[in-house]
Amino acid sequence: MPDPDSDAPPSFVNQEEAPDVHPQPAAVQYNDWRQVAVPAPEVFTPTRPVSVIIPSYQTPPETLAMTLAALETQTYPRDLFEVVIVDDGSDPPVTRPRSTPLDVTVVRQDRRGFGIARARNAGVRASAHDVLLFLDGDTLAEAGWIAAHARWHHVVSDALTVGFRACVAVDGIDAETIRSRPGSLAELFANRPVDPPRIAGHMLRTTDLTSRDDGVFRGVTGGNFGIAKDFYHLVGGSDESFTRWGGEDTELSYRAYTYGGLLVPVRDAFAWHQGRWDEDKSRRGRLLQHEKTAHLIAHRGFRRAQPGRIYTVPQYVVSIDAGHHQADRIITTTVTILADREHDLVVRINTPASRTDDRLVRLCEAFGPDPRVRVAPAGSALDEFPAAPFHVALPANAVFARGLVHRLRAKLGSAVIATSVLPDGNHVSITRAWALHRARRTGKSPADFGETRTISPTRLKLAGAPPSATARAGNANRAVPAEPVGYPTKWERFLDRARDIRGSAEAWAFLKWMAWSCRRMVLRRD
Repeated sequence: MPDPDSDAPPSFVNQEEAPDVHPQPAAVQYNDWRQVAVPAPEVFTPTRPVSVIIPSYQTPPETLAMTLAALETQTYPRDLFEVVIVDDGSDPPVTRPRSTPLDVTVVRQDRRGFGIARARNAGVRASAHDVLLFLDGDTLAEAGWIAAHARWHHVVSDALTVGFRACVAVDGIDAETIRSRPGSLAELFANRPVDPPRIAGHMLRTTDLTSRDDGVFRGVTGGNFGIAKDFYHLVGGSDESFTRWGGEDTELSYRAYTYGGLLVPVRDAFAWHQGRWDEDKSRRGRLLQHEKTAHLIAHRGFRRAQPGRIYTVPQYVVSIDAGHHQADRIITTTVTILADREHDLVVRINTPASRTDDRLVRLCEAFGPDPRVRVAPAGSALDEFPAAPFHVALPANAVFARGLVHRLRAKLGSAVIATSVLPDGNHVSITRAWALHRARRTGKSPADFGETRTISPTRLKLAGAPPSATARAGNANRAVPAEPVGYPTKWERFLDRARDIRGSAEAWAFLKWMAWSCRRMVLRRD
């Protein structure tokens, strides 16, 4: 159901029905899902079975009965979907409702703190079908909810479909009312106070997730989304280390985006949360999880890269091709990179796997204990750090002053890949990880998915050579002034969003987002 307060375009392409083929990886530029030909709702013919996974903890039986009653009225063929309820240690345990005609399975797990991430994974393991839809146990889906999600997954194998959800008071309504209603749920709730979808502002700012903003993943909400089972497993599923409220859905969507998945806002996949939204609970939850998400989400809205800080997921992976260069040359290049203004990075020194001479011994002695350096690592940088958003590549004999990574990122802007030829003739590059992942799945080049840039050495503003071994020894004993540890303030996040504006369309979207935000602040004061 479209949001009546938004004039954004609907989340489907009004084209003829796409051919009946196996879903393919997205091969669009950036996150522009509008480039995908999907069947329009009126001509969509479901063929793929769907598993609806519902995590539940202490959900009142009447609330869960209403959720199932809404699923009974789905337009999707009943023989093409199942429902898997995962009980996260409720007392008394959740039991399969006897009155529902749906194909319902109940799975139970022991309570180990807030277990929604574990419950989602348990639901996936118990599911029988390849398309996964996630719905909270206290959420009522409109009749076209499954079909709205599923038609994207009939075409795209690596999409994460984002449904919309409003909050409404449901006092006086029961399962039979939901089941026997004559029209939509929106009509049933027409005269009740409603809290609109909380992601509406994000959709305005990112033009329904089609902008080049690296933070488009922030629009995913865990109580209403869909994903193919293979892609869910590819990105690693839900992170079960989240045992407190909040953050696990954003972290999952971050990985899906960084893996090159297509984030699709599906306004017709509309659902209603049973009860008004509790803003204080939301705020406390985010504060509890901020330090944790800072380690896992390498985005400026979640962390600040500061000297001395090491995060689980680095923002940059710098691969140094050792070639046949001498150990001193490789050490100098590595030390210069480690001293870069961008501290949130790791270095991988790629050496021939069969090489066991003194050079490798020296590199291991120099950097073996350093957690930010990998010497002669197995596999590829993309496999070792799949969720790191930027990958930099350069040869060991490149001559540059520190600051190379910082300048490359600054000149990359919103492009997918940027390359430069240093004054010494060596080539360096920086590439977004989502484009590398997407290229791997589609067999294309990262350059096929967006803008590419060639940076002149002059624009990089790098002068001089790396420090000598003597200078490095002197600098090692020099104290580095510590910066205060902190996270981006609301004003800093606002400025970050303003800096992302490129073109009149994004400027207009930003202004609409500001107006929407101001209106919400006024409503909260009232």
